[in-house]
Amino acid sequence: MAHACRHQKPPLPWRTAPGGDVAKGVGSMVVVVAALAFVVAGAGCSKKPAVAAAAPVEVTVTTVAPHDTPVDFEFTAQTQSSREVQIRSRVDGFLDRRMYVEGSLVKVGQTLFQMDPKPFEAALRTAQGQLAQQQARLEVAKANLARVRPLAQENALSKKDLDDAIGNEKQSRAAVIAAQGEVDTAELNLSYTTIKSPLNGLSSFARQQDGSYVTSTQNGLLTYVYQLDPMWVNFSISENQQLRYRDQIAAGTLRFPANRAFAVSLQLADGSVYKGRGAIDFANPAFNTETGSFLVRAVFANPDGTLRPGQFVRARVSGAIRPNAILVPQRAVLQGAKSHFVWVVNKDDKASQRVVEVGEWHGNDWFVLDGLKDGERVVVDGAIRVVADTPLKIVANPAAATGSAPASASATASAN
Repeated sequence: MAHACRHQKPPLPWRTAPGGDVAKGVGSMVVVVAALAFVVAGAGCSKKPAVAAAAPVEVTVTTVAPHDTPVDFEFTAQTQSSREVQIRSRVDGFLDRRMYVEGSLVKVGQTLFQMDPKPFEAALRTAQGQLAQQQARLEVAKANLARVRPLAQENALSKKDLDDAIGNEKQSRAAVIAAQGEVDTAELNLSYTTIKSPLNGLSSFARQQDGSYVTSTQNGLLTYVYQLDPMWVNFSISENQQLRYRDQIAAGTLRFPANRAFAVSLQLADGSVYKGRGAIDFANPAFNTETGSFLVRAVFANPDGTLRPGQFVRARVSGAIRPNAILVPQRAVLQGAKSHFVWVVNKDDKASQRVVEVGEWHGNDWFVLDGLKDGERVVVDGAIRVVADTPLKIVANPAAATGSAPASASATASAN
């Protein structure tokens, strides 16, 4: 069947016998009328059908459900040896040689430096000789007292002679004690020429080279030894953070663990996580006016020496809880001219804007401090295309809500 609006050619002008004037005039009118009819018919066929109503926007939603949520706090931290010892010379003298490999792990009692012992050995022998002299004088004084005492009792000697003998014996005894002290000092000084490590740890480079003359007061620093196990990790909490935590605890929106028993984990510079977990063992109550913060220290077991002093790490402090917290995906929260807002879906599947107060991020979610209630539905995917009080189509597939399809699905559709 032919279409009702098929264009028809205008009929040929009516003709009369050649040379008829009336026929010519009538024929011209017929041509004009036919042309007008053709134009009107064409215009009628060009009318377009009415536009269909727009399809509902497809979105995904999440239902608000408050619950206790563990939260972590992250800080930039730096490792520090739990025992950093300066290795110094205790006596003045020449440094004979270094006895350790710089940068190596050393054991307690291991010899690090050897100073020239000969002057100290000589001083020890001199002190020992003086001690022997005083001991001999003491023996003489004791023998003299032993002779004088019975004679004085028989009045063969005066009382003064007895007192002199007793005084000489006591002076000799005191001289022996002093001489013994000189010997002990000489022995100590001789032992100080062999410089040993007081702990197990990591050695630093030598500050003085072989043959240098070192003194105990000026250039006596020879090296450092750093204890690696345990290792301290220091980080700072700003004054604003400290006050914010205090206010949130008072308001009931934040709860710390009992006895401040936080667990601390470390992320190293390459992104890897240190295998051990530490605990906070010290928090400085004094405010540092130079940095505007409070120092906090965590301690970590470090038996393998993985952590070294001075490393910058990320410290994650776990154990705090936000009671009855409301979390929504970050992509559900939009930024308005003056505040953040979300689209809340009612029972008729229509959305309306709701201004919310947001807190910090929690993974891929955002804490909502005010503006939402338990059981409300919030648009997640497709929120950017939502119009207020317009019906929505709630779907379970996020790709459908955002208007995008997986690459495999698009390829299949194009192939068909």
